[in-house]
Amino acid sequence: MPVIVVANPKGGVGKSTLATNVAGCLAAAGHAVMLGDVDRQQSSRQWLSQRQRVDPPLPHIAGWDVAADEIVRPPKGTTHVVLDTPAGLHGKRLDAVMKIADRLLIPLQPSLFDIQATHAFVRDVRAHKRGHEVKMALVGMRVREHTRANEQLHHYLSTLPLPVVAWLRDTQNYVQLAARGLTLWDVAPSRVERDLEQWGPLAAWVA
Repeated sequence: MPVIVVANPKGGVGKSTLATNVAGCLAAAGHAVMLGDVDRQQSSRQWLSQRQRVDPPLPHIAGWDVAADEIVRPPKGTTHVVLDTPAGLHGKRLDAVMKIADRLLIPLQPSLFDIQATHAFVRDVRAHKRGHEVKMALVGMRVREHTRANEQLHHYLSTLPLPVVAWLRDTQNYVQLAARGLTLWDVAPSRVERDLEQWGPLAAWVA
């Protein structure tokens, strides 16, 4: 059962947007997906609650199962786990995440603060005792083409020892869909055609 972790110590980089859409992508492909949320803000959990009220029902994405002993577990039959993580991920929390992770997606936006935080995070996860076992990749978020910030982000990411699996554009599609508990795969493809094209390599990576 692969565990795909979405992480970056910087807040506001799009972790929940990425995590919910990764879960939606896998669910649309017929996988039994669990979306876990260890962020205090519980953005993904709130999104999942909204999704469960949509009629007609969407491809199912499960949340945590909490047993009588208060230990959280994936629901029975789960084939893929997507885990959304909090800002400031380091120390024991990072150890706990790295212990279960099979794949690590690191989103960041074209800003100096994101770049600085991500540089340190990439260094830490690669130095972790499981750093050589976890498959890692970067995702550019809210990218605006033909801007200096975008050019700087491309240049910076080319210096990191990790692949960039997607450049996701700055669009209101993600905001509008999230408000309804939806993902790119829950609406007519013609509405989000450009976004689905950008997700092609990323969808293949997580699958």
